[in-house]
Amino acid sequence: VQLVESGGGLVQPGGSQRLSCEASGFTFSNYAMGWFRQAPGKEREFVARISRSSRNTDYADSVKGRFTISRDNAKNTVYLQMNSLKPEDTAVYYCAAGFSVSGWYLPNEYNYWGQGSQVTVSS
Repeated sequence: VQLVESGGGLVQPGGSQRLSCEASGFTFSNYAMGWFRQAPGKEREFVARISRSSRNTDYADSVKGRFTISRDNAKNTVYLQMNSLKPEDTAVYYCAAGFSVSGWYLPNEYNYWGQGSQVTVSS
């Protein structure tokens, strides 16, 4: 099982960035997918999640209206489009896969995790 994030890096405040997470080793379409982030000295926090069929999405209040989660089951990939980025969005971003997720904002509900991708928002 692998989840490989890509697309992180340095971006200026107000800018945009898209993260990708490609999955392998499991049936991607059977899993809900989530994005979490962790800033230095802080706990890992929920960012967004998407259901198996893309019918349902949810976002943390801090990113609502700025971030969009999507998935392509044919490509085994989940995306996080981030717009209007702020310095407080700086963190390592992780994608996660969960087979039976009820508390979708809880990290321990997810079975598989990527290695993380650093996003730094700074001028």
